[in-house]
Amino acid sequence: MATLATPLLNVEELFSPNCVKLVRAANGDALYFSRAPIPWARDALAAAPDRLPEGFGFLRHIGIYGYRAGFLRRYVAMPVGTLERIESLEQLRVLEAGERIAVALAPEVFPAGVDTEADLARVEALIQQDK
Repeated sequence: MATLATPLLNVEELFSPNCVKLVRAANGDALYFSRAPIPWARDALAAAPDRLPEGFGFLRHIGIYGYRAGFLRRYVAMPVGTLERIESLEQLRVLEAGERIAVALAPEVFPAGVDTEADLARVEALIQQDK
C-alpha cells in the first residue's frame, strides 16, 4: 500500500481535525496517521501556539492510495481495529495489522481538500474570482 503526503502550510491545518496528519519513519513508511497534531511540538507550540513551528516537517496526508491486487484482497478482509474506530481513519487498520504503508512526498504542494461546508464555500469563492 502506498499514499502521498505534502507539507503542512499553516497552523490552522495543524489543529484541524479535518486535516489528517502523518509521521513517517526514516525509510518513508508511515508510522502513524492522526486528526490531531503529530508530532506534538511541545515546547514550540507552548511558546507560540498561533504559529506553525519551523523545522518539524509536519505532513498532511493526501487521501490517494495505491494498492497491489493481492494486498487489496487482504485489506478488505482485515477487521476494523481500535485505532481506526478511535480516529475514523481507515489507513490505521493497515498499520494496526502490522502492514506497511509507503509514503511519498507529492512533487509539488498539493491544494487543500474539500471536506467541510467551509471548504466548499472557499472553493466556490475561488471559482467566482476566476469568472
